[in-house]
Amino acid sequence: MADDPGGALLFDLDGTLIDSDPLHRRVFAEMLGAVGIAVDAAFYAAEIHGRENPGIFARHIPDGDPHALSEEKEARFRAALGECHPAAPGAAAFLDRHPARPRAVVTNAPAENARAMLAAIGLADRFDVVVTPADVGRGKPDPAPYLEALSRLGADPASATVFEDSAPGLAAARAAGVGRIVGLTSALSEADLIAAGAHIAVADFTDTALIEGARP
Repeated sequence: MADDPGGALLFDLDGTLIDSDPLHRRVFAEMLGAVGIAVDAAFYAAEIHGRENPGIFARHIPDGDPHALSEEKEARFRAALGECHPAAPGAAAFLDRHPARPRAVVTNAPAENARAMLAAIGLADRFDVVVTPADVGRGKPDPAPYLEALSRLGADPASATVFEDSAPGLAAARAAGVGRIVGLTSALSEADLIAAGAHIAVADFTDTALIEGARP
């Protein structure tokens, strides 16, 4: 496993830099509940977490327009998010400790959501690159979003570090050849993250594994 202290840092957004899952789950519960589908924690983890909206709606509301439903869902999410929301614990301080390293956000969120979330958590100006599925025509678990971010940064995948919280995101990072993959236990257990491809798992950016080690 590669370990280059100067390598690029690539961050997922939902569930990694911001604890947005409660808001997403609430909106999905409202929309899927209208057609009789209960969105409990197990359903959210198995059917929604880390996946792209059109596929979710095509599967569970097959008579609807998945793209229109996706747009409605994200508009509801942005309304629930508001203009100010806490960043993941330690995220800003972690970025402060690595000011010279190239950094990107790589997310399955629509671009408008990504902008809204980064603004709400006060980190909108802290990244060199933001990549969404619209930039490459597909989202995670396809490696294309990570490969696009690495290309824009001019970064070597083997010396890069990815921070992810979902199985599709971890799969994308592995397929992109990223040298170090850190899983965050915001939604999955440490064991599940490791099984899905993370090299280590941490609770958040205050974890001593990131603070004390020279290998973020």
